[in-house]
Amino acid sequence: MFLAFVLYPIGYGLWLARHPASYVTLYNDPVFARAALNTLFFLLVGINLKMMVALFLSGFFIQERSWIKWLSVLFILPWAVPSIPTILSVRFMLNPEWGVINHLIFKFSGDDGPNWLNDPVLALSMAILVHIWKSLPFWTLILMTGRLAISQDLFEAADVDGASWWQKFRFITWPSVRTLYLTCTLLSMIWTLGDFNSVYLLTGGGPADLTHVLATLGIRYLRLDQLDLSMAAIVCALPLVLPLVYFMMKRLSR
Repeated sequence: MFLAFVLYPIGYGLWLARHPASYVTLYNDPVFARAALNTLFFLLVGINLKMMVALFLSGFFIQERSWIKWLSVLFILPWAVPSIPTILSVRFMLNPEWGVINHLIFKFSGDDGPNWLNDPVLALSMAILVHIWKSLPFWTLILMTGRLAISQDLFEAADVDGASWWQKFRFITWPSVRTLYLTCTLLSMIWTLGDFNSVYLLTGGGPADLTHVLATLGIRYLRLDQLDLSMAAIVCALPLVLPLVYFMMKRLSR
């Protein structure tokens, strides 16, 4: 089973991407250069923003209040619902003519809303926000477990000493969850590199192929019957993935 469903597809893909001419063609293709830049932007903005917000929300949701527990149920829904209907519903909401978001903008301001998915900057920004919104509950839950593992005696002693919330976070919470936070960040980078749905289902790589990332670029070449370029574009992500996997495994082995 492992040979048939893992080793063979990987080996066949590498065999298709073996020609140096394919990488020369990619290098000269402006769509590939744009996709590489979009991928780096997606990683830098999406991951840092997502993990920082998850760290903040993990402290909010561990509070012992009934309304917060009910709110946490709603908060986890984007992650629990399958990606395809979730992202397609967001795409319908962003429709410039009959989408609910532009309808609300017109209702409260009297102005027509922007064409969200026809502007490459707005479209890529929306894809990043959808990615964050979809995966944020998962990372928040992971960081919540790290916070709950901290002894409450430390916080009680800090309260007695008159420590502020920032001092408690800086000297108690952060040192306790730092390793978990860094591990989650590395794992999130690996998963984000392979995030196909957030971009492809929302923008399709458009407008004019300006919002493609490396995870979606392969399907563009596949539609053009350029299978070798499709696999070469995917292989180009390996220099980003392999170091992350190495550091991830090294950290987990400690």
